[in-house]
Amino acid sequence: MSGGPDHPLAVAVRPLVDAMGGEVVPHEEAGPDDVVLSWEGAPVVAVRLPQLADSLDHILAALERTHGRPLADLDRRAKQEVVRGLEARGAFSVRHGVETVASALGVSRFTVYNYLNRDKAP
Repeated sequence: MSGGPDHPLAVAVRPLVDAMGGEVVPHEEAGPDDVVLSWEGAPVVAVRLPQLADSLDHILAALERTHGRPLADLDRRAKQEVVRGLEARGAFSVRHGVETVASALGVSRFTVYNYLNRDKAP
């Protein structure tokens, strides 16, 4: 069985790779940072993982699709839930993560920090 985009392994991992914001590429085009996936000992495809900053943008876009509208249009409670979910996913460990999330939510950095600290208050 040859490799390529129609190989069962490539088809199986594509939804996961898409959800991460990655890319499935031919294994022959794999770079040093790509992950080559093999099937029965033979390379099939490579997965090109996104940079962390790109992942955050991808996650924010997915959240907008999930909510069916721009994140800035959500009410305060929904924005707080988004921030909690993003914190759990490590979004604020990315450089400029707070600024990126604040911009997407249509709030200030101070507001994002308040949302983050709200759950940590005694």
